[in-house]
Amino acid sequence: MLDYNKNNIKLAKDLRKNMTPWERKLWYEFLKDYPLRFQRQKAIGNYIIDFYCAKAKLCIELDGGEHYQTEQLEKDKRRTLELESFGLTVFRISNLDIDRNFTGVCEAIDRRVKEASLSVD
Repeated sequence: MLDYNKNNIKLAKDLRKNMTPWERKLWYEFLKDYPLRFQRQKAIGNYIIDFYCAKAKLCIELDGGEHYQTEQLEKDKRRTLELESFGLTVFRISNLDIDRNFTGVCEAIDRRVKEASLSVD
């Protein structure tokens, strides 16, 4: 089990109740019924991950426009490095990709999960 900041639990629950439209679409139209279990707004370390699959050690982060500004890019880079230090893979997806290429996003997630699962077995 991965360590997490207990102070993030209430925020994670609030985020689950108030998902963005892109998180809602990905969850209800793909991840909720995916054969491997995904969790929403999972506390890991000092962070809250949008979606997490423990079996595949895969973190999925959905990024809106603010994630492409210089300051946020640096924060995201540090966050990714810390999560990778736990042996996790971080897969970033833009909200724009959810809007314009949802099928491709789902196929890419499925591929990443299968690749990760094969390396575990």
